[in-house]
Amino acid sequence: MCGIIGYIGDKQAQPILLGGLARLEYRGYDSCGVALAGGTLEVYKDAVRVEKLAKVSPQLDGTVGIAHTRWATHGEPSRVNAHPHLDCTGKIAVVHNGVINNYQRLKQQLISEGHKFVSETDTEVIPHLIEKYYEGDLEKAVEAALREVEGSYAIIVLMADEPGLVAARKDSPLIIGIGDRENFIASDVPAILGHTDRVIYLEEGDIVVVTGDSVRVSRDGVEVDWKEHKVSWSVEDAQKAGYEHFILKEIHEQPRVIRDTLGEYISAAEPIVDVADTSLESMLILACGTSYHAALVGKYIVEELLRIPVRAELASEFSYHGQSPATTMTIVITQSGETADTLKAMKKLKEAGCRVIAVTNVVGSSATRIAEQTVYIRAGPEISVAATKSFIAQLMALYWLALSYSVLDMRTRDSLIMELRQLPEKVQQVLNNEDMISECARYLSKYENAFFIGRGINFAIALEGALKLKEISYIHAEGYAAGELKHGPFALLSPDMPVIAIVAQDNTYEAMLTNIKEVKARGSPVIALAEEGDEVIGELADSVITVPQVAPIFSPVVNTVALQLLAYYTAKQRGCPIDFPRNLAKSVTVE
Repeated sequence: MCGIIGYIGDKQAQPILLGGLARLEYRGYDSCGVALAGGTLEVYKDAVRVEKLAKVSPQLDGTVGIAHTRWATHGEPSRVNAHPHLDCTGKIAVVHNGVINNYQRLKQQLISEGHKFVSETDTEVIPHLIEKYYEGDLEKAVEAALREVEGSYAIIVLMADEPGLVAARKDSPLIIGIGDRENFIASDVPAILGHTDRVIYLEEGDIVVVTGDSVRVSRDGVEVDWKEHKVSWSVEDAQKAGYEHFILKEIHEQPRVIRDTLGEYISAAEPIVDVADTSLESMLILACGTSYHAALVGKYIVEELLRIPVRAELASEFSYHGQSPATTMTIVITQSGETADTLKAMKKLKEAGCRVIAVTNVVGSSATRIAEQTVYIRAGPEISVAATKSFIAQLMALYWLALSYSVLDMRTRDSLIMELRQLPEKVQQVLNNEDMISECARYLSKYENAFFIGRGINFAIALEGALKLKEISYIHAEGYAAGELKHGPFALLSPDMPVIAIVAQDNTYEAMLTNIKEVKARGSPVIALAEEGDEVIGELADSVITVPQVAPIFSPVVNTVALQLLAYYTAKQRGCPIDFPRNLAKSVTVE
């Protein structure tokens, strides 16, 4: 989940590399470093954020270099464990995203051959292997080294006196940016925005040699043609635009995201998914993290609108035990398109003959190449580690998919589509209620634990609300189906355990009121999330956050946005690093 970038051209590389790293910190930020090549390699790295490194690092001269921002997997964050890593000669530098599974065996083998290691990382075996096989051709040495490696990697290799950079990928994303007399290599598009919008998405197993005016890609030892893509969003889209934090900007972008996403689906001549050759007797939806909560909402949506059974499962667990009939329609949801657990599940399904449809935010990502069909959510760049607008866009894709094939009568279906198109205005009403939500957050911020409860379609939103709060405010929060509290968690209810209750105007309403009374009887304060005009809830809860009235099936949208704001302002009140919470990274590219 680290961020890597390489540059080769006619400009000074250090400021370009550091600027690219700053835009990659959502991928990891416990340490960072740069290496530049002239006649010798110059390296500077430390266990600091990129901004600090840029202030304290010496001026390194050179027009070719590599850089890295880390999310630790092997070895604690420290200067010695930070990338780039070098070989014994000090002439070969490597930055790496991924995990080398057999590094211990390789390390012991290399030590027995006289190589000396200085770090605790798995990555350090790579430059030593390259040194071992180097006989005047860096590309061939990299190929030979990678044949020894088991695991996942996106690497960039820099060698003193070599005319170009060599990079390779397996199970970790890597792109090439095409410029004017300059080229870039990076783990994600934001790193190169502002320099170029022309991109090559490398395929699994690609090895690429990049100079200032050429790109050569090979696979299995054979040179292959590559396709250039144009990035549809700008560097401005990946900036804060005056907001204090990226996450607040991204929360406020959600009315536009809903409008743009639905506009693309509605204007399409055909449904977003072609199911002509697929039995719709059942459906499987796989995802991880926030995307899994979207899958749980999708389960309710599809079962209600299509009247078919749906399994929503964690991709990280499915890879080890799950099975799916080849006739089952399978949807995988991954914001980045690079989620390692999800990609592993996709490959398992493909090998079993299943048809796999990906819902993702990133054009050219690994998921799009594995899937038979891709649905793009078009949320634009999401920089904050905690997902917000991508979750709402995922819901839009699931709503439209279900409505496209619903068994509802035409009048009911059209009514729901009309209300779906009104959701941008409904979400804006939630955003306009920001001050009141902020006051509830001020109250919530003094606690160290919280429960979120919901029923029906909003059980998934209780899970998502709890996840957002724990991610960015560091308050321990758990989401529960409201009826499950009395099956154990009641033991934790007390004046020090607030409960956030999602109260929807559907067939769960009366049961939720009963649950709130049960909670209050045990001394826990209650913050209720309820529709405007609900006078009953005000008599039961200590605080009420109101949301606009919507059809019950769309209640997850407005409720989610309110809980995103609650988490944000709680975290802000507690002084947390909201966009980059500790120990987390945006794109989970390791198992």
